[in-house]
Amino acid sequence: MKKYRKVGLAYGCIAAASYGTNPLFALPLYNRGIGVNSVLFYRYFIAVILYAVWIKFVKKHSLKISKNEVLPLFIFGMLFSISSLTLFCAFKYIAVGIACTLLFIYPIIVALIMALFYKEKVTKSVIFAILLTSFGIFLLYNTTSGASLNLYGVGLVLLSALSYALYIVGVKNNKTVQHMKSEKLSFYVMLFGLLVYIYNLKFCTQLQVLHSPFLWLCTLGLSILPTIISIETITIAIKLIGSTSTAILGALEPLTAIVVGVLFFKEQLTFRILCGVIFILFGVILVILRNK
Repeated sequence: MKKYRKVGLAYGCIAAASYGTNPLFALPLYNRGIGVNSVLFYRYFIAVILYAVWIKFVKKHSLKISKNEVLPLFIFGMLFSISSLTLFCAFKYIAVGIACTLLFIYPIIVALIMALFYKEKVTKSVIFAILLTSFGIFLLYNTTSGASLNLYGVGLVLLSALSYALYIVGVKNNKTVQHMKSEKLSFYVMLFGLLVYIYNLKFCTQLQVLHSPFLWLCTLGLSILPTIISIETITIAIKLIGSTSTAILGALEPLTAIVVGVLFFKEQLTFRILCGVIFILFGVILVILRNK
């Protein structure tokens, strides 16, 4: 059992870190005028194709599903995709730092859902880990603008956090897909999630064309690291260590984003940010010690 917990913790960390590479590939696309729905369409579309090839010809697993599995997989795909879309749309109304700070309430939502509906005990260590990581995320947001928050943007981020929390809880507790292979579950989450962007783009009639190899390279990176690898590893982590622990390990997402910002976008690494990193790491270590 200890071996499975260690593997689950490792996958949870990989999932969070890989998801934190979103800015590395998404920002260059936005800076060149590619819209949110087009970016997310390419992200999911390429991921679905690559993942199908990998499952079918490398792992040689069947992608066949039963009728009773279609509905829960469709719901999970919608939840995951809506979480991405609402967060990216929120960036138009509030600062990215504030959005990422607000988004990190999802571990608290996960813990509350598990406690209220699945009778999971909320231990002192879980509460303390949530407080530590939440305060760390708060410190990562550093602004001097003093701009007031746009309530519509805040609402979008809260919807993103709720969608992501429901996805994490659902994957862990839905009996229909509980014993499904992680790669098959991940594939259908991406496939059904793709439908959101097809619909938003008027069935691809409003899809923006990528005109350079660099833009295609960015979409490829976006499809592999924060999509395929992230969804696959988070699915495994949820099954091995549970929804709450996986959600708290998600604190590594903004840490990765900070490293990407410093290394690739010349963002400043301040003392306040370092303090935030330390608080988050303490929270993550507490989760690891709890699982031991």
